[in-house]
Amino acid sequence: MNFKHLRHVLLISAQLSALLAPCLGWAAEDPKPAANDQIVVPEVARRDVQLPQFPSNDFDFGLFAGTYSTQNFGAKAVAGVRAGYNITEDFFVQAVLAETKVSDQAFRQILPGGIFPKTSEKLRYYDLDLGYNVLPGEIFIGKNRAFPFTFYVIGGVGSTSLNDQKHSTVNFGSGMRLFFNDYFSVHVDARDHMFSTDLLGQRQRTQNLELTVGLLVSF
Repeated sequence: MNFKHLRHVLLISAQLSALLAPCLGWAAEDPKPAANDQIVVPEVARRDVQLPQFPSNDFDFGLFAGTYSTQNFGAKAVAGVRAGYNITEDFFVQAVLAETKVSDQAFRQILPGGIFPKTSEKLRYYDLDLGYNVLPGEIFIGKNRAFPFTFYVIGGVGSTSLNDQKHSTVNFGSGMRLFFNDYFSVHVDARDHMFSTDLLGQRQRTQNLELTVGLLVSF
């Protein structure tokens, strides 16, 4: 009985294996994509990017005007020219030549002869300066327009001519420069020109403040 029972069990197992084999084989196969599924292959067109060619624009030349306050004599209009060379993106050198007038009208009310032979005298100065761009960046004018902008400090030495006398001069100051494009820019500049003079009978070091606005052309 046991032998017949074992044969019966083995026969049933063989039949079940034969029936389940196709199902198990189908489950083990990798799933295939449906006929209506599409494989998307991106097609990216190659573009040649042309980098902009900017001129070096190492040299600057421009005109400026503003006010020059001569210590003890008041403020008068001043005008001049500037020529510069950009050594690097941070450092630049600049030569300045300017002229203003100095009046002794206030002193003539006390001193009949005045300080100068005439009521006013020309004051001319030239400087050779070294500047450093401290805060280069951009400034927005309106909502959608941005322009290159920099804040700089500057200082140098030169000479001031007044009343047929020449005075060694030291100057220092700061300014702001706004670039409209690669060739034109506008700047606002504040300086203190220091030189010694004895126009009032006693030699003293004077502080002469200058505030100007100018236009520069780069090439």
